[in-house]
Amino acid sequence: MNATNTEEQSGSMDLVKWILVIALLASAVVGNYIYGEEISLLIRVIGVLAAIGIAGAIATQTEKGRTAVGFAKESRLEIRKVVWPTRKEATNTTLIVLAATAFMALVLWGLDGILVRVVGFITGIRI
Repeated sequence: MNATNTEEQSGSMDLVKWILVIALLASAVVGNYIYGEEISLLIRVIGVLAAIGIAGAIATQTEKGRTAVGFAKESRLEIRKVVWPTRKEATNTTLIVLAATAFMALVLWGLDGILVRVVGFITGIRI
């Protein structure tokens, strides 16, 4: 029974945090719009960035936020394990793709030309 109370309290606190995040982001947008003429651009940019930073910090304190941060850390570790191709391998692969694309373009252009002539012959319309 005690675990259920803890889950309900953290769930309701997460809801409050998400509402606060949305309110901060909305206030940044509205404030930037309202004070567009009155306050300099630099101050507005700093204010919006500060609101986004605070909203992000609050969002990471929720259960979904902690999960997202954990996923980002694991993704970064996995990217370090990737064996990236050398420059020569990347260049060769690019040239192969370009050659295959050019070949298929020529084949489709030829088929289009043949089909236009066949349809023109059948319908009697000359193009």
